[in-house]
Amino acid sequence: MEAAVPVELEIGFAAESLSEGSPEEKAAFGLFTIQSSHGSLTEGWDHFLDGSRLGPLVSAYHAAEWFAWNWWRLRWEPRRSTEQWQFAHNLNAIGEGYAWPNLTIFSDGERTALISAPSSDPNAKPFRYFGALPIIVSSRAWEGAVDGFVGQILARLGARDVRDSNLRRIWKDILAEREDPEIARRRKLEALLGRDPDEVEDDRVERLVGEEEELGRSAVEELAADQDGTDGAVLSARQFKAIARASGFECDVRDAMRFDPETLPNRDTVPAWRLGTMAAERLREQERLAWDRISDHRLVAMAGCSKEVLARNKEANQTMSFSLATKAERGRIVLRSKWKDGRRFELARLIGDSIFGGQGKLHLATRAYTYGQKAQRSFAAELLCPFKTLDDMLGGDYSTEAQQDAAKYFAVSPMTVNTLLMNHGRIERSDPETSIDAIAA
Repeated sequence: MEAAVPVELEIGFAAESLSEGSPEEKAAFGLFTIQSSHGSLTEGWDHFLDGSRLGPLVSAYHAAEWFAWNWWRLRWEPRRSTEQWQFAHNLNAIGEGYAWPNLTIFSDGERTALISAPSSDPNAKPFRYFGALPIIVSSRAWEGAVDGFVGQILARLGARDVRDSNLRRIWKDILAEREDPEIARRRKLEALLGRDPDEVEDDRVERLVGEEEELGRSAVEELAADQDGTDGAVLSARQFKAIARASGFECDVRDAMRFDPETLPNRDTVPAWRLGTMAAERLREQERLAWDRISDHRLVAMAGCSKEVLARNKEANQTMSFSLATKAERGRIVLRSKWKDGRRFELARLIGDSIFGGQGKLHLATRAYTYGQKAQRSFAAELLCPFKTLDDMLGGDYSTEAQQDAAKYFAVSPMTVNTLLMNHGRIERSDPETSIDAIAA
């Protein structure tokens, strides 16, 4: 089931009069709307009007300032569950005495999700938001919508002779940073770490930048995103090598499967789960695999390693699985799970990351909700448990027992089977959190 499709986005403003407040507040007071071709994300019931409006009457100056201040995090930071994350991603955090929509905005790096919830109080005044179906836009379309809105507010301020505003200063800095590749690189890493601009100590970001040549840019970004907004230490190349030596299993790149990612569609045109599914289907066809369970022998052969990698865990206590190239055509694989089914899934994820994760030495399977991590999870699920075979096997019986039997047959977790059924619309999503993941996938 496609929860959402890419649509165009417009953040709008229509001026109204306001007699009190700061010059910025009065100049940019009016109707504030966020709309897509699917409808309004800000529509609600205006109690003063005693009717519905496409959005509230607020000072859009505060919204523009919030978008500008949080620009890097809105553009690059994936979904997280921390309270600090909410302040940078939910319009409710704007405050300033206005009733803002309960609208959450976040990106996986390629696509931006806008999740609009109704007002929690059914009698909310002066404006009660209806909420709307979630939408997805390409992150470039999101950039364009914010650029257009901030530009409109700045033009409105200029027309009202408000020349020197905090918004103008912040936005000038944002535009300059976006034009400078080195500064933009650091701002992106800060956002992936879950921090505001210049909030992370310089040496921490510099250490990450310094690891790019050794580990690869894509891997360094995934490391930053996996921090979940905490101040925990990010593993260095030296530490990865030490863990690989102590807890890894030998692999030979020459024996691993080859797959051309250029055969796949552009990332911002399809959900991550769809891209992962397509890659797994095409790899099965390329490798002439039957649409059935993959044996341990065939799975490890695709990764260029031996069955020993699935048979045991060296108790490294690491928080992620990874593969690391140690020298020409050789490398080591470290898997996190203590359970064989989990290790099969993690190995399949790393095979997927060799397709999605760039050409660096390090490939990671983390907890993050970046596009690449979501795509590799979907890839692993489809590779190990092809949906067409699963669907035929279940024959319309989606009971817990039937799902568990299927999971046992394919040597995957019941969660993998359940997620496949939800992604393909065979069963409902009862948990709002998993619905958000599917929408943004």
